[in-house]
Amino acid sequence: MKAKGGDPNTNPTLRTLIAKAKAAQMPNDNIERAIKKGTGELESAALVDATYEGIKGGIAIVVTVLTDNKNRAAAEVGNVFKKNGTELAKQGSAARLFDRMGQIMIPAADGLDEDKVMEVALEAGAEDVLSEDGGFTVKCQPSDFTTVLEAIKGAGIAVDEENSEERALIPNMTAPVDDVAVAKAINKFVEMLENLEDVQDVYTNMETSDAVDAALEAEG
Repeated sequence: MKAKGGDPNTNPTLRTLIAKAKAAQMPNDNIERAIKKGTGELESAALVDATYEGIKGGIAIVVTVLTDNKNRAAAEVGNVFKKNGTELAKQGSAARLFDRMGQIMIPAADGLDEDKVMEVALEAGAEDVLSEDGGFTVKCQPSDFTTVLEAIKGAGIAVDEENSEERALIPNMTAPVDDVAVAKAINKFVEMLENLEDVQDVYTNMETSDAVDAALEAEG
């Protein structure tokens, strides 16, 4: 973060983190203190971002972290990989199966009009709009993220900002899974990674079948 600066207007990573912190109702003082630590204005090790990746059973997994100690982060992420029967892979081996794009999540809501969502998003520069469980996922180039986001909000459409990202990793090749046990194992793997303090996001290209989704939902 230090190298990219403490201005969210020029630092996409910082902008995303601030949005997530606000969505989680983190106090503004805490957010400002974290920014100053990250940029070196307060006495603390500078925060840096890093990416780790691997493949388990044909499923690509990419982990992004923000840390003041890359050695610690690498060891912790690597340990979770080992506990789940796999190893960290060389850079690019899993990341090549993803495209870095902006992703805006629109939750399902009464009266949400699909035609309006598509019209507003596409006119603002979005590349695609996907309908999922009554809500929508809007995809765009990272450079168009703010413009598209503001256009959608300006049209009175509610956005899930906590789960929207300016530079999300979106699979360009999915790995179909129709085995409940496999899906549960990957979900557990992801949960263990997400519980690490330095981890920001975990991406997989797993695509579960409707039958698997129903089975997982039934198990709670």
